[in-house]
Amino acid sequence: MKKISLYSMTIFSLLLLTSCEAVETIFKAGMWWGIIVVVGVIAIILWLFSRGKNS
Repeated sequence: MKKISLYSMTIFSLLLLTSCEAVETIFKAGMWWGIIVVVGVIAIILWLFSRGKNS
């Protein structure tokens, strides 16, 4: 019975670590996309304000 528990805990921990790495990668990609989108939106807003002042 102890062998089954040891094997199941080992497999469970391996699966858990793999999913954590996947989630970490997804959040890193999401963070960079978020930064790019925010910078883009701010740039568009500044462009619109500067365009409105020149008219």
